[in-house]
Amino acid sequence: MTIEKCINEYEVSDVIFEEGSVGRELFVVLEGKIDIVKTTDAGRTLIVTLGKGEFFGEMAVIDGSARSATAIAAAPKTKVMRINHARFVYLVSQQPAFALMIMDALSKRLRASNTVNYKAAAS
Repeated sequence: MTIEKCINEYEVSDVIFEEGSVGRELFVVLEGKIDIVKTTDAGRTLIVTLGKGEFFGEMAVIDGSARSATAIAAAPKTKVMRINHARFVYLVSQQPAFALMIMDALSKRLRASNTVNYKAAAS
């Protein structure tokens, strides 16, 4: 598959994937911005906005579970590259630096989530 077939362009408010959906792909932001949001009865809560070079969807590509949040394009002409499970496994096995980058980002995201949860529990 050519790299061009792995790149998608989105406009503002286009949904890349929905919370609860099944997916086995990781996405890398090539241009633009992506909002990661959680949906509750009160509406959508912004978790983080990601930009060029950042990635999202890594949990589903690793463990195959449902998406934990919704990803929405937040800028015009936002481009993302899809990395399917097979390609992800290949990259992790052949590029230790890639695997370390994923682990580093997951660790930082977990720490940030823990901080928010601990503050909420203490309130």
